[in-house]
Amino acid sequence: MENKQTNQIKIELTPEVAEGTYSNLAIISHSSSEFVIDFVRIMPGAPKANVKSRVILTPEHAKRLLFALEENVAKYEAQCGKIKTDNNVNSGGTFIPPMFGGGEA
Repeated sequence: MENKQTNQIKIELTPEVAEGTYSNLAIISHSSSEFVIDFVRIMPGAPKANVKSRVILTPEHAKRLLFALEENVAKYEAQCGKIKTDNNVNSGGTFIPPMFGGGEA
């Protein structure tokens, strides 16, 4: 009988991280070596908003994230129906919800 070792990574989720951070705006930028995603929570009528979380990815991981999001959105829409979107996206890929006035965060 062959003894196969599986390379498994134990991933732990602390209670603080499990609570999550709400974001209604993501700003994506990149260089030749990394993608940076800033998650922002913008409130109606507020003159400014703070970045709540920043995730830095290699280009390879950014592409894997893209594929994973596409797959999960397709599964969600198959179960719950098509997600309606607004075409209010600027050339930098930043979506400003219309109810928030559309300034830069």
